[in-house]
Amino acid sequence: MKFIKQLFDFYINSSIHVALAVFSLAWISLKEFDISYNETILYFIFYATISGYNFVKYFGLAKFYHRQLATWLKLIQILSFISFILMCTYGLTLNFSTFIFIGFFAILTFLYAMPVFSRGDYSLRNVVGIKVYIIALVWSGVTVFLPLIYTDYFISTDVMLTGIQRFVFVIVLMLPFEIRDLKYDSSDLQTIPQKIGVDRTKILGIVLLITFVLMEYMKDETSFSNISIHLSISFLTLIFLIFSRIDQNKYYCAFWVEGLPIIWLLLVLLI
Repeated sequence: MKFIKQLFDFYINSSIHVALAVFSLAWISLKEFDISYNETILYFIFYATISGYNFVKYFGLAKFYHRQLATWLKLIQILSFISFILMCTYGLTLNFSTFIFIGFFAILTFLYAMPVFSRGDYSLRNVVGIKVYIIALVWSGVTVFLPLIYTDYFISTDVMLTGIQRFVFVIVLMLPFEIRDLKYDSSDLQTIPQKIGVDRTKILGIVLLITFVLMEYMKDETSFSNISIHLSISFLTLIFLIFSRIDQNKYYCAFWVEGLPIIWLLLVLLI
């Protein structure tokens, strides 16, 4: 039992779970626009997510411990290195326009992780009030526009609406994390719950989820199944948002909330 828990913790801490979530959202985008499953771009996104997230989470920590790394962190470093190699392998097959698009988000991720502002004291993640919006921007760009640009799909009004929908959805997905982190975050960060409180944060999430669903009706091409799926995933997300609190089980956000995009993909594949 202890080994299973350690394996599960490694699955979470090594960013495999979040990579599956990002992978799922990217595949959903392909399905929504009737594009065939594309191993190259989806696997690139999966391995890039592991590499990028582990770089953001563990760069400073690994530097601090240097050679006295804990075993679990060494294993995560090995996984990250393998993922980086695989990311590069798939990346070599990408076209030029896709590379340009990836470059923007690579720079954004680097600036988010590295303390390069204010004489090297701050990264973008420490800039007041923008953390959640940067994450939502990266997720929407990588999971909507990147797969479509790679497959040369025309960026129509429906694509733009899907990108905005994804941005809104990821913001709502981040709110339980923001609530959880209230006891850890510096008041200088001015996160959404810090500025408006937990109850109003949940109300904001409800408004954003309603917007998320209504935007599906604004598209030129949609279907009853798409609307049903959006309603279903919004309802599930709403439940997790309502029951989120400052003192929560450590897997509540890290596994359940972060796993909602995977459930969304399963709904798409089943329906």
